[in-house]
Amino acid sequence: MNVSTDTDRAEVVYLDYNATAPLRQEALEAMLDSLGSVGNASSVHMAGRDAASRVDLARQRLARLLGCTPGELIFTSGATEANNLALRAGYASGQTLVTTAVEHPAILEVARAVTADGAGTLVELPVDRHGAVKLAPLEVACRQGKVAIVSAMLANNETGVLTDLGPIIKLAHEAGALVHSDATQYVGRLPLDLNELDVDMLSLSGHKFGAPQGIGALFVRRGISMPHRPLLIGGGQERGWRAGTLNVPGIAGLGAAAEAARTRLHDEAARIARLRHVLEDGLRSRLRDCRINGDRSARLPGVASVTFPGVPADAVLAAMPEIAASDGSACASGAPTPSHVLMAMGLSRQDADSTLRFSLGYATTENDIERAIAATARAVADVRAAMASTAKP
Repeated sequence: MNVSTDTDRAEVVYLDYNATAPLRQEALEAMLDSLGSVGNASSVHMAGRDAASRVDLARQRLARLLGCTPGELIFTSGATEANNLALRAGYASGQTLVTTAVEHPAILEVARAVTADGAGTLVELPVDRHGAVKLAPLEVACRQGKVAIVSAMLANNETGVLTDLGPIIKLAHEAGALVHSDATQYVGRLPLDLNELDVDMLSLSGHKFGAPQGIGALFVRRGISMPHRPLLIGGGQERGWRAGTLNVPGIAGLGAAAEAARTRLHDEAARIARLRHVLEDGLRSRLRDCRINGDRSARLPGVASVTFPGVPADAVLAAMPEIAASDGSACASGAPTPSHVLMAMGLSRQDADSTLRFSLGYATTENDIERAIAATARAVADVRAAMASTAKP
């Protein structure tokens, strides 16, 4: 994806899809068409019915992408809201909530809050050096019989490492616990069929696969019994889960992006995976001491977490303004603490601070990757040279 800056109009290679993906053309057109119409989706007149029909179509399109029924979907402002709804609904006071140590803050901070408010217990499952979740603490918690809900992400936002949810779901359900998954980075990038993946709830954000920012959804499996604990109380929209007038243009954009992602999913995933391999191989050949985090585990096709030992990631980014990458989760940018994900995988503080995340997507080209390899190699060399010069007496 080529983007022009406001200052020098230079072309920027965009490799930060895990932060947000460019808006798909189909989503833009659906949004513009909705913006040209008037009507509240809760109104019974013709304009209201038109708005409601756009919402219904989007719900159907998203359901096809996820392999669920439209009635199992609740529209939200994004995965953060969906995660809050899921954990607050699924948790029971005084019981145990289990999650993993490498979750996004939108899970970890909510989990800490609800267990503190409910005088309960929080268990954070550790991971090995490749990012794979260790199940022993979950087995112990389940034997104790007080687990209310287990939340484990499908794909990590920093490393792209995929979580094998099968054993987690089995242990949780045998213990009578609900299972939730934050699938924000997974949806629209790899095939997903909720008829086969037996989670009870699942969260997503549309802007990760080409929908606009500010729209997402929570899947709640039909037949699951739990209290609604809405964050927004009012008119009772979305079956009482989320009050407020529906964001029809955003929802229409989400549905259009879901349909576009579904129809191109396999081809896009294969092409993006090939480009990621080219990127990683190119960086390894130019910078032989760099390391790929999570490369021994199954990963998302478009995510490369690369450590450049001894070189501060923020300095590398500053030295290559033509490349839009990340030195961690965009949602935690500016934080003085190192990546909790990389630290949980056993990286040192210095190595965690020397790690860049490149995330590719549907519009990434071979030329983008070639430019990224050359720019990164040059930037790392320049920063190392500057550091060596500064260190001289």
